[in-house]
Amino acid sequence: MDGEAGGRAAGLGRAVGIVTGASRGFGRSLARLLAPRLAPGAALLLVARAAAALEELEGELRAACPALRVRGLPADLASDDGLQRVVRAARELRGDAPVERLLLVNNAASLGDVSKSFLDFTSPGEVNTYLAFNVTSALCLTSSLLKAFPAEPGLCRTVVNVSSLCALKPFQTWALYCTGKAARDMMFRVLAAEEPDIRVLSYAPGPLDTDMQEEARTKSGNLELRKTFLHMKEHGELLDCDISSQKLLDLLLTNTFESGAHVDFYDI
Repeated sequence: MDGEAGGRAAGLGRAVGIVTGASRGFGRSLARLLAPRLAPGAALLLVARAAAALEELEGELRAACPALRVRGLPADLASDDGLQRVVRAARELRGDAPVERLLLVNNAASLGDVSKSFLDFTSPGEVNTYLAFNVTSALCLTSSLLKAFPAEPGLCRTVVNVSSLCALKPFQTWALYCTGKAARDMMFRVLAAEEPDIRVLSYAPGPLDTDMQEEARTKSGNLELRKTFLHMKEHGELLDCDISSQKLLDLLLTNTFESGAHVDFYDI
């Protein structure tokens, strides 16, 4: 390790870390791997809608990392109330002690109705509901947390957008998901351009073996896409979340990525 991480056994120092979508899949895996890389006295805020799964993860991480302040916060990020609860919790976890790093991982996302083709989306309400959770919430949560943790000497602020190949490539019957991921990538490129002191990364974790992937291979309206994903599952070609999570942590520790860049699992 070099830079800020050099010389610290914990890796990412005394940080306030926020992981959204932390109750399952990639978010849960990342939280488990991130916790031991934070220094004693650091804080980790786990956000998701599934209260029971968050409580279980919170207990697990507290037992494994007793010097880490861990809090699970059930919240609906598509609502103003949910967003404000996350910001308040992050402020509370910071406290008065010096903080070396703010790390926000915007992982929360949904697939949308992948049984529908482009021409099936005629309801503005359905589309707006999807975008509120998958795009609007990421913008508003990120901006609110950056204002709550303003630039100051010794504070490194890092924002991760969990992206996808779908941000770059169209998948038939995935209009909502591709649109959301592409919008988020550009949104965070704008942040990187406007705020050069903030480290911004869009990380595409690859085809993960998760509940979302199961939904994709069983409900996609495009039958060829279903067959492709089923073949990947049957031949062990889907990625374990821990392997991809570790690659993201390595990126954060080396800290040599271009701010605003889209980095895919297979690029590394």
